[in-house]
Amino acid sequence: MKKLIAFLTVAGMLTFGVTSVVVAQDQPAAQTEQAATDTAQAQAAADTTAAPQETLVAEEEAPQSFHQVLKQKFIEGGALWMFPILFVLILGLGLVIERILYLNLSTTNTQKLLNKVETALEMEGVTAAKEICKNTRGPVASIFYQGLDRHAEGLEIVEKSIVSYGGVLMGRLENNLSWVALFIALAPMLGFLGTVVGMVQAFDAIEAAGDISPTVVAGGMKVALLTTVFGLIVAIILQIFYNYLLAKIDSIVNSMEDATISFMDILVKNKNAKK
Repeated sequence: MKKLIAFLTVAGMLTFGVTSVVVAQDQPAAQTEQAATDTAQAQAAADTTAAPQETLVAEEEAPQSFHQVLKQKFIEGGALWMFPILFVLILGLGLVIERILYLNLSTTNTQKLLNKVETALEMEGVTAAKEICKNTRGPVASIFYQGLDRHAEGLEIVEKSIVSYGGVLMGRLENNLSWVALFIALAPMLGFLGTVVGMVQAFDAIEAAGDISPTVVAGGMKVALLTTVFGLIVAIILQIFYNYLLAKIDSIVNSMEDATISFMDILVKNKNAKK
């Protein structure tokens, strides 16, 4: 824009100089040319003035990003009710991430482990099989280790040990899930509580004003309902992760049960394996 203004200024000066030279020879032509120059300069000035206004209008009409809208609605909802909901979301996601990492580390290739244990029992004995289970992470390897540790006491004792220790490991897999379920129920309840309190405040404002003004009612209701919206969003997010964790735990438990059955068959087959 500055370059355009400078260009028009130089053009005007040159035009004015040429007009001064030929003013005595052709006065009407000079007046016409001067009028055209003035019109061009006025138009340029109008464009220069209109450009910032158009820029402001464009900036005002520019759509806000999702992050900006979310931040604005969070502020409108009020810190008293929004921060507890945000705190519930942070705690819930923290527990979810911890469970996801733990369950992923607990996943084991059971078929590969069974093949290694069977080969070690046949070739080297119980001690070598126990060493393999000890160096393998996951609940399946831990169950195998407990069974091999009581191999000399008989298959019946081994089976009881596996069942008992399997229950302990299932409890570890489900650890902290009760807290996630609590946060799923707590988030919308906090939102509903904020909505009820906000509606009470809106009715108090109506009573104080002495008139049911649409502005007073709409503003109070909007702020009141925002807490419910955020509470439901938090509950939905945590519920999705909660169902994923349940599905992951079920998959690991089924793998443990199948691997345990195959492990008992291997022990029956190698009941006379050396220690």
